Order: sequence, then structure tokens, then C-alpha cells
Amino acid sequence: MALFLLLERENMTDRQILGNIKQAIITRPDDLVAYEDYFQLQRLISENEGVRGTLADNRFLRNELQKLIQRKPTTDKVIEGHELLKKTYLYSAKEIFEDYMIYLEWNRPPQERFFLPRIHVMGKIAKQIQRLADDELDELFFSLPPRVGKTTLIMFLMTWLIGRDSERSNLYSAFSDKITASFYNGVLEVIQDPTTYLWHEIFPQQQIVQTNGKDETLNIDRKKRYPSLTARSLYGTLNGSCDCNGFMIADDLLGGIEEAMSPDRLLSAWEKTDNNLIPRCKEQAKLCWVGTRWAENDPIGKRLNTLQSDSRFRDRRFLVINTPALNEKGESNFHYAYGVGFSTTFYQQRKASFEQNDDSASWEAQYMGQPVERSGRLFDPTEMKFWNGELPLETPVRKFMAIDPAFGGGDYVAGPIAYQYEDGSVYIVDVVYSNSDKKVTQPLIAERIVRWNVQAAQFEANASTASYAEKVEELVQARNYKLNISYKAAPTNVAKQVRIFDKAPEIKQFYFLEGSKRTNEYEQFMNNVHAFQINGNNKHDDAPDSLAQLVDMMIASGTNVRVIHRVF
Repeated sequence: MALFLLLERENMTDRQILGNIKQAIITRPDDLVAYEDYFQLQRLISENEGVRGTLADNRFLRNELQKLIQRKPTTDKVIEGHELLKKTYLYSAKEIFEDYMIYLEWNRPPQERFFLPRIHVMGKIAKQIQRLADDELDELFFSLPPRVGKTTLIMFLMTWLIGRDSERSNLYSAFSDKITASFYNGVLEVIQDPTTYLWHEIFPQQQIVQTNGKDETLNIDRKKRYPSLTARSLYGTLNGSCDCNGFMIADDLLGGIEEAMSPDRLLSAWEKTDNNLIPRCKEQAKLCWVGTRWAENDPIGKRLNTLQSDSRFRDRRFLVINTPALNEKGESNFHYAYGVGFSTTFYQQRKASFEQNDDSASWEAQYMGQPVERSGRLFDPTEMKFWNGELPLETPVRKFMAIDPAFGGGDYVAGPIAYQYEDGSVYIVDVVYSNSDKKVTQPLIAERIVRWNVQAAQFEANASTASYAEKVEELVQARNYKLNISYKAAPTNVAKQVRIFDKAPEIKQFYFLEGSKRTNEYEQFMNNVHAFQINGNNKHDDAPDSLAQLVDMMIASGTNVRVIHRVF
């Protein structure tokens, strides 16, 4: 420690001295001695306050060191700055999961690291995992597309957990023995490969004292009846093998589409989860659910439904994260550094392949995190009509729009625009579909009305939505555009379901844009249509309800939909 610090400590508290050094760093940002003094005093303070009490101090120091390194004052200072920066990550690695992963891979070539190239996605999940570890959550659910790193993330998580508290018993489960064996071997690799990973620098006192490859168990520090880690498939023997009081991680409990399409196998997977897996967890254990959402009634869906609908779980703290392959603009969410992720082109091509096979449901499940029931769908794509974007040559006899308004907050505004021709055919030329605030959706509707020369628009209105329609009408008039706007009372939820069922035959005669011709907004609208369930288990039904409203408009005007032969 610098003589300056030793003299200062006689008359000031450590916190006061730390504040003075902080000001010295700010005013003399290239003075590395001040950075070193700050770090040493921070460590001394942690003896009384704990590392947790000095995390904010450590973040300040790290940020200032990163600025110094970017300025590159001299080669020596950059090297020394890097070494001290490394120490700040080691300092907090036991407490902060993200810092642990960064330090763990510090010696790896940047292009070979797992976490940093993927940090813009994985960092968000790691922060929620931190909340789980800090007892701010009881359960965490996250869904990502295939091969983007979710299993490696939870493998790193397990190595962190068993290092920081080896006395706790942790459980990892997946649908097959091969998956659990791969996970188990991956955990061992991180711990036992000091060249690639710095696990033993973070946890210098911890040692593996027992491994069992057959049972997929390992113990840290001492042999225990219930091991530090047990990896076991959902269909393996769990009774008596684990008493989980740490983390239970359920990773892809369904094997794929075959199980998802079989009600019996779905039921079997849930019974194994509810009767075998969850009971192995102590009350204080943290549950982390990871995987592809294949079906609404998959194990994750069943557990979520229990937490959301049963008042006996009202105090259970849980969070759901779903990061789809494509964002709202139709761009990849997983365009990682060094080419280790997937481009927009890759995902668009995968989507096109699913569409060619008439299997958009699998695309939605595997890549978008939206489970779609294949049985019980009212609007199966194979029973609907599509067009290639080229409208008939003749002039439409009617251009009209139905709007199901909403004010945001999760609810969607749905507004299909229809062109009807003399032969009775109806083409859905565009849609409004957004859960944005009304300040966004009202101008959007007005713009589409004018763009498509809509002649008649009908709003579903009640006491709360009447002002919404009036504002749209005002915006349209401000554009010096005239059309016939009408209002219809919104039905109850039950009446809405009945109307959709009743109007389904007419809706199936509409022509919708082919997948390759749709905007992302149109695509989301169609996904909502295809997801509508006969059994009534529908979280959102705005898109099919707005189409049913279109049919009502046609009936009120004395027109109908006729089946004709497609001309293209």
C-alpha cells in the first residue's frame, strides 16, 4: 500500500480515504498508482463489509480502468491496467455470475470464448439467474432457439454454484441420458482443465473428492450422501438419489415434436416432472426451467399454468424470458461476434423451409418460443387460401377495414384491410397488428386507411374504447380524407369466441398473403390467427376476432364470400 494511504489512515476512515482516491482517479485518470491504492483499500474495507458491500466500488474501478485502457496512454500502462482489470473480475467472481464467466474464460482466445461474444443476449439471462441466486426469485423460465448457447450457460452456472457452496445439493435433469451425460462431462471439463478455464483460481480451496460417471454425480470438498451435483434424466431413478437444496435445472424435458404431438407422452413427461423431479427439491431450492416450448401442455407450460392460475402459488416469485430467433423487425437476435451465432438470412431460410413443409407450428415452437397446438387449431394453414401479392386486374367493388382497438399494455390492436371483388373474392391486402401505445397505433391506423383508400371502417367500441376511434377519425379528417366510419358494441369474451367459431368458414375463404410476401406485422397477425384454439385456451384472439368482424361487415352490407378457383 502506498505511503500516502498509510499516513492518511491515521486521521480518516477507510471510506473517506477511498472517496479521496476516487477523486484522484477522476482528476488524474492516467495515474495507475491511485487505481492500485483504490483496489487495495477496497479489499481492506471488504474485511468488515464483505465483498457484497464493496461491489459498487469495484464497478467504479473497473469502469475507470476500461476507460484508461481505451485511451492507451502508454504500452506499460495498458498492460498494468489489464492486469488490475483482471483482478477486479476475480474479486467479484464468487458473488456475481457474469463476472465469474468473464474471469473463467480470461485466458481463452476472444473468438473461442463462450460468454463475451454472446453477452448481449446471455448477459440479460445471467442477470436474472443472479436474482435467482440472490433469493429475489424462486423460479426462472427461459426459452431460446436451438444451438445459441443455453445449455453451456447453465453448465457454467452449475460450476459456479458448486464452487461457491459445495455443501448444497444441485440437480440437473433433461429428457435423455445422453444429454445429462454431456452436461456432466462438461462440468468436469471446466473444473479439471486449468489451461482453458480458471475455475481453480476463483475457488482455490475447492477440490473434487469424488466422481461417479455411471451415476453422473460429483462431490466437492467432501463425500456426501447427496452429492454437490447429480445429473439424471427425467426417466432415470431420482428417488433417494438427490435431496436438492440448491438449484434444480430442468433442461429440455421433451425430446422433440413426436412427444409434443402425443397427448399420452406429454402427460407422461408432466407426471414424471410433478411426481419425481419437483419432489426431489427442498422448499428453499431454486428452480430453473430451460428449453424449447413445444406445446402449451409441455412440462414448462403446465408448471407455468399452475403458478399463474392457482392462488395457492400467489407468493411464488417467478419470471419468464423468451428470446425469439427474429425480433419485431424480422432480424436475428443471435448475430453474435466472431460468427458464432446465426444471421438474419439463416433464420429467414429456416423459416421458409418450415413454411414449405406446411409446418409453421414447429418454426414458432423451436425458434420463436411460441408453443402452438397442432390439434384443436381452428385455422389450420392447410385449410386456408393464400395469394402471391398480385391483386386481380379489375377494380375492387369494396375496400373496407375492421378494427379491434386496444391501449397497449400487452393487448393488440388488430385491423385487417380487405379488398372485395365482383366475383365475391376477398383479399386481405394489409393489416395493423401492434401492442404499442395508442399514440403509436392511432396514427398507424389513420395512415393505412389513407394508403389503401379504405372506404369504410368499423371500430368495436365500448365505454373505454370509444375515444380511441374518435381520435383515429380526427387524424383521418386532418388528412382531408373522407370515409364511412361506424361503431359496433364489443362482444363479451364468450360471445367473441362464439363469433369466431361461427365466422370461421367465411374467414377460411379469404385470401391472405403468402409467407414470403408478408411484412413482419402481417406475419405476427397470421401467427395469432393460426394459434387460435377450439378449446378456448387462447391468451390473445385479437387477429381472428377482427377477421370475424370483417365478415360481420360483409353480412351487414348484403355481400358474402364465394368459393372460386384460384387464378395464379
